[in-house]
Amino acid sequence: MNQPTGEFPVDFGAGLPLLARASVPVDVANPLRRLEEALGPGPFALVVLFVSPDADLDALALRLPGRFGGAPVVGCSTAGEISAAGYTEGEIVAVGLPAAHFAADVVLIPDLSVLEREALIGRLIRSRQGLARARPDWEGEFAFLMVDGLSVREDELAAALASGLGPVPLFGGSAGDGTRFKATYVLHGGQALQNAAVLALIRTDCGVRVFSLDHLLPTEARMVVTEADPARRIVRAINAEPAAQEYARLLGKDPAQLTTFTFAGHPVVVRIGGKHHVRAIRAVGEGGDLVFFSAIDEGVVLTLAEPQDMVAHLEAEMAALAARGRPVAILACDCILRRMEAQEKQKTGAVSAILRDNGVVGFSTYGEQLNAMHVNQTMTGVAIYPPPGRPAGDAG
Repeated sequence: MNQPTGEFPVDFGAGLPLLARASVPVDVANPLRRLEEALGPGPFALVVLFVSPDADLDALALRLPGRFGGAPVVGCSTAGEISAAGYTEGEIVAVGLPAAHFAADVVLIPDLSVLEREALIGRLIRSRQGLARARPDWEGEFAFLMVDGLSVREDELAAALASGLGPVPLFGGSAGDGTRFKATYVLHGGQALQNAAVLALIRTDCGVRVFSLDHLLPTEARMVVTEADPARRIVRAINAEPAAQEYARLLGKDPAQLTTFTFAGHPVVVRIGGKHHVRAIRAVGEGGDLVFFSAIDEGVVLTLAEPQDMVAHLEAEMAALAARGRPVAILACDCILRRMEAQEKQKTGAVSAILRDNGVVGFSTYGEQLNAMHVNQTMTGVAIYPPPGRPAGDAG
């Protein structure tokens, strides 16, 4: 298919949709022009691009300035895209936030190896205040983060951002590189950047609800990290045994049988603040180490978790988001391990249908952020509802 797909869920005045969405294959001629045509003229407060790693990110970024009516454009590389068709690959997905309903301020964190915490907090406070002055009559707020998924700095970054955002809920995702894990990028200012992050602060007259979901239940099987390299997210020993060997033993498997699909189907969780959060395993490293997607340290107690039926669970979570009125659209960051599990269990079509029917758009990630935390094997996002007094219409 070489034609762009566009989606205009609800029209709320001035001929503008509440949220504009479109996608094109990465190998189509003039992809940005086609996306501009599909999104419509705007004006947009912000345009977000989720770009397959099959694209030439540098060349694409150079062509962004001045596009989409001069709106700010941010984005990232993906581990798969979520378009109007559900799960997809090899595409560029564009989301336009019309200025009639959204105001945005973009903050670039250019070097994650040097997080100037106090300066960042001050920048966020000023941004929030500026948006409040510009749109005092709009009450909806959220912050959307895209961060280099191979930076190993998401945990520290999320904690720093939360201090400056105060009551503003944050969600986000770590940029991906398919299943290659070699190079991940964020887009900002006509550049494809590594070891960087972009944060979009949004104020809107729409109803918004930031959420996080996973379909995992803790078991009684526990283990203790007894040797680790926290800076590199590597666990060398569990229960004083080689990490991969001990993890495999608890599963009743041979260590040589461990694959990404094993990790997706048998994740480990940690208990923080009365809730369990996934600490997903990425790969088996040298010497039988386990490489994780998020922060890990010695002394951490890990609990094996088992997945519920992901299709039934996702249906229930989408129904809960629609309990007081159906969202017009959902902007989501969905862990690559969820996509892999759906593939392994032959449920990709069913999951895609739920995403499509509920107007979900976004990308598959190397990790997700929710407020002050970096998490794994979840879907985080924001459900966007019509402004008060407006009809819900059809999510598309």
